[in-house]
Amino acid sequence: MPDVPEQIIDLAKKRGREPIVVQTLRSSVAATFAYLAALWLTDVTAPLLAPLTALLVVQVTLFATLTTGVRRVVAVVAGVLVSAGFSSVVGLTWYSLGLLILTSLVVGHLIRVDEFVPEVAISGMLVLGVTQIAETALDRVVETIIGAVVGLLFNIIFVPPVWVGSASEDIEQQAHRMRTLLVQLGEEAEEERLPVQRVAQKLERARELDQDIARVDASIIQAEESLRFNPRVKEPLMTRLVLRTGLDTLEVCAVILRTMSRSLTDLAARRGDEPLLATDVAPALREVFANLAGAVDSFATLITSQVSAQADEAESFLAIELDAARTSREHIAKILLGTVQEHPRHWQLYGSLLADVDRMLDELDMEKRSLRLAEELDRYSREQHARFPRLRRYQPRWLRKRRTAG
Repeated sequence: MPDVPEQIIDLAKKRGREPIVVQTLRSSVAATFAYLAALWLTDVTAPLLAPLTALLVVQVTLFATLTTGVRRVVAVVAGVLVSAGFSSVVGLTWYSLGLLILTSLVVGHLIRVDEFVPEVAISGMLVLGVTQIAETALDRVVETIIGAVVGLLFNIIFVPPVWVGSASEDIEQQAHRMRTLLVQLGEEAEEERLPVQRVAQKLERARELDQDIARVDASIIQAEESLRFNPRVKEPLMTRLVLRTGLDTLEVCAVILRTMSRSLTDLAARRGDEPLLATDVAPALREVFANLAGAVDSFATLITSQVSAQADEAESFLAIELDAARTSREHIAKILLGTVQEHPRHWQLYGSLLADVDRMLDELDMEKRSLRLAEELDRYSREQHARFPRLRRYQPRWLRKRRTAG
C-alpha cells in the first residue's frame, strides 16, 4: 500500500467531517462525467467548460444546488458569450484580457447573478485562453449546458451529504471553550494576589467568543441547508430547530459570560493590592463557576444527543448539573450577603455576578428550552400556513394538533 499523507488520514478520521471527503469525491466524479458527456454529445476536442460548470453547480447541499444552480449557469453562459465576442475580434493579449474582465463584471451586475458575478469573468477568461479549441460560441454554450445538467442530475440522484455531524461538533467545541473559561475564572478567583491584567485577559477571551459563535452559526446554516429537500433525513425540521435554538442559548450565555468577566475585572481593579475575594467567598464562587461550566457542557451534549437520539441520558446529566449550580448559587448568595454588610463598597459588583449567574441558569433551564422549541414550531407552522394555505391538510398530524392547541 502506498504511503498516505497524515493530513489526509486526519481528515478522513476526524469525527463529524466525513462530508468533506464525500463532497470532494462527488465533485470530482461529477466533473469527470460532465467531460465524458460533452465529448460524446459534441464535436469539441477538449470540452473543459463542461467539467468547470459541473464543479460550480455541484454544491455542498441539494438546497444550494436547486436555489443557486440557475444563477451559476447564467453567469457561466454570460462569460462564454462575452468571451466569444472578444475572441472573434482580438486574441489573448494584456489589454483584451483587462477589457474582458471589466466587461464581464459589468455584465454580471446587469444580469443580477449576485454573488456569482466573478464567475462571469472566470469563465470568460477560460474561454479566451482556449479559443483555438472551440470554434464557435454555440459549442461553448452547449458545453456549459451539458456541465450544468450533469451537475444538477448528479446532485438529485446522488444526494449530497448531511452536515449535521459537523455542526454538532462545532457546538460541542464552542461549549468546551465556554466551559474552560468558566473554570479558569473560578480558579483565578481563589488567588490571593491576582493582577488585574490576568483578569482582563479573560475578558478579552470572553469577547472572542462572539467570533467563535459566528463561525458556529455559519456551520449550522450549512447543516440547515443540507437537511432541506434531503430524503435521507426523517425529521429535518426538528433537527434544524434543535441546532438553531441550542446555538441561540449558547450565544446568550456567551454574552452573560462576558459580563461576568467584566465584573471580575472591575472588582480586581478596585481591590488594588487586596485579595480579589474574601477567603470564604472565593471557594464558593469557584464552585458556582464549576457547576455552570458543567451545565454548559451538558447542555451542548443534550443538543447534539437529540440529533443522535441519545437525549434521555444527556437530559439527566443536565438536570444534575443545574441542580448543583442552583444549590451553590444559594450558598454563595448567603455568604455575599454577610460580606456586603461588612464591606458595602462592592455590593454592586457582587450583585451583578449573582444576577449573571441567575440569567445563565435561566437560559440553560430545560423547561425554557422546551418552550423555545414549541414557539419555533408554532412560528414555522404559521409561516407555512400563510405562504401555502392549502398545504395545511398535508402537514404531519402532530404539527396540526400543536397549531390548533396554540
